[in-house]
Amino acid sequence: MALIQSPTKRRVAFQGEPGAFSEEAAVKLLGDQIETVPRPTFEAMFAAISDGAADLVLAPVENSLAGSVYRCYDLLLESKLSITAEVVLPIAHNLIGPPGATLEQVRFVQSHPVALAQCTRFFEQHPEITRVAAEDTGGSVREVVRRGDPKRAAIASRRAAEIYGGVILQSHLEDHRRNFTRFLLLSDRPATPAEANKLSLVIFLLHQPGALHKALEPIARQNINLVKIESRPIIGHPFEYCFYLDLMASPEAPGTQAALSELRQQTSEVRILGCYVAAKSPGSS
Repeated sequence: MALIQSPTKRRVAFQGEPGAFSEEAAVKLLGDQIETVPRPTFEAMFAAISDGAADLVLAPVENSLAGSVYRCYDLLLESKLSITAEVVLPIAHNLIGPPGATLEQVRFVQSHPVALAQCTRFFEQHPEITRVAAEDTGGSVREVVRRGDPKRAAIASRRAAEIYGGVILQSHLEDHRRNFTRFLLLSDRPATPAEANKLSLVIFLLHQPGALHKALEPIARQNINLVKIESRPIIGHPFEYCFYLDLMASPEAPGTQAALSELRQQTSEVRILGCYVAAKSPGSS
């Protein structure tokens, strides 16, 4: 069921080609009555709304194995977009070849570098296969099927195999089955759902001893769960950092408002990125 509903067909931009995990995440969050808009780079994805190509953007920000997608965090800060929802997608990697291919024939496997890195055990078991880095998973399947060379395969989602007519030669190549990617839905029209229970923000610290401790102390005092903290360098200010925070907190709760008020006094700037409903934890029903 779609988490966000609208009578019009919305256009959602994602990075990659049709069949990418990002496209699958968009459908999981919003339903299949959307128009997905593939963009070649993260920069093009973030510009899709201002370019008039899309109404929303779905950006990957964190993988449970590979960690944060730093470029998306930086572009989020540079943009004027706001977080309106999130979704967590289980990632299952499949070896996909052209019709007629077999695993024994494969000598080259291409995919996004992160996908290749998450399938290390498979490559250790098949030293005869060479890894080939590519721009994205879906595009890799498209290229493999187009070439029709049984020596070449790709690592991608089952959805990508279905879209391009590829054959799954082996499923679940990932080193760890509990592999998840978190995506943020971004809009140029800020909106806070009535049931919002998660708050994302960026803080810019005063350049003085104990600044981070002073900033986090009111959050702890109000018994707010800090579920993520991520530092990023501030461009133009060498060796100074801003911090991304994710809080499990209702934005209108008195404790949240008190913590934010004190946080603004303890920092040089607080920027709210969005208030939204937290995605279900991986494995929950």
